[in-house]
Amino acid sequence: MPEKLSLDEQKQLLKIARDAVNATALNQPLPKLDPQDYSHKLTERGASFVTLTLDGRLRGCIGTLEAYQPLYLDVQKRAVQAACKDPRFTPVTPDELPRVKIEVSRLSTPQPVEYNHPDELLTLITPGKDGVIISEGYRRATFLPQVWDELPDTKQFLSQLCRKMGCSSSFWEHEKLDVEIYRVEEFSE
Repeated sequence: MPEKLSLDEQKQLLKIARDAVNATALNQPLPKLDPQDYSHKLTERGASFVTLTLDGRLRGCIGTLEAYQPLYLDVQKRAVQAACKDPRFTPVTPDELPRVKIEVSRLSTPQPVEYNHPDELLTLITPGKDGVIISEGYRRATFLPQVWDELPDTKQFLSQLCRKMGCSSSFWEHEKLDVEIYRVEEFSE
């Protein structure tokens, strides 16, 4: 994991996300962001997920696994997408804004997991800490480490991740998948 963000840097990213969600829901232009206003950690390439909850329930979650743009811009983009592009939800409405809570997850660079047998894979993933990416051919899916709160059993975690990828829940037990793990630094309003 890269060097942790300071509390001030976390607050800056949460403000960027909040301003982007508000502007999107209110159909207003996004605030212009000046790289001079941000630290080196925020202007270097970073990958993030932005999660929106409404009254404690998921309202949108979008992110990227590859760092290809400055972190502060990535958070702004993911916040917009979480507010209006998550295909599971309708766009956030202005009346929902006061009740929407924002969480930002900053991802480390994914690392490949080498394994020979499904039982071995179970020992190489750390529940509660690792985000997991699985892929097979053109299909790919990920769960952030926060998903362990809902799926604490590694077998169940992998089974649900296979379903998210569009495969049977037992797919990981019969097919050798490309697996990567990553960690996140998460913070919320």
